[in-house]
Amino acid sequence: MFRLELDLEFRRGALTLHAQATIDGGTTGICGPSGSGKSTLLALIAGLLRPRRGHIRFDGASLTDVGRREFVPPWQRHFGLVFQDGQLFPHLSVRQNLLYGWQRLRPEERRFELDQVTQLLEIEPLLERRTTQLSGGERSRVALGRALLYSPRLLLLDEPLSALDDRLKEQILPFLKRVRDETRIPMLYVTHSRAEVEYLAERVLRIEDGRLS
Repeated sequence: MFRLELDLEFRRGALTLHAQATIDGGTTGICGPSGSGKSTLLALIAGLLRPRRGHIRFDGASLTDVGRREFVPPWQRHFGLVFQDGQLFPHLSVRQNLLYGWQRLRPEERRFELDQVTQLLEIEPLLERRTTQLSGGERSRVALGRALLYSPRLLLLDEPLSALDDRLKEQILPFLKRVRDETRIPMLYVTHSRAEVEYLAERVLRIEDGRLS
């Protein structure tokens, strides 16, 4: 169980985003049309952007508070972020990508081992490959595995299946469900796909006209 509290405003160009919500545990879908601010909201939660005003709290601890000039940098928030294209390191093997964050954790911080995650996502045969040799679906699973091995307090999934065709989406969604059910790591899942949130999410928030509801 966790609690994420948002009350913020962010402006950039034509986008003005207002987000006020309290999110408890489980998997939460965040839906809305293109350009509505879904990815921006995840970047604010991850600490990649700073709001114009307001605050973000996680489990009662302040991550961002503009009025008090408080800001926890991304690497101290210990959240896992999975982007649309995976953003794997092309100069590293699959094994090296998976262990990138894991190696930077103290032993007592590691919740998962490489074997657990590769079995969960069925990517054991890929370990010695270069990332350029992977299919779209394989890249998605490796990116998810890298985020899991970082032992995050929260998984932020930014339209992780948007670049895949329907066949690959049908392959990856069961893996996401297994991650949800077997790791119990809370997730925020951004998508414009109603089918994806109906399959994965326990609750859904919408962003329309720059407002989260």
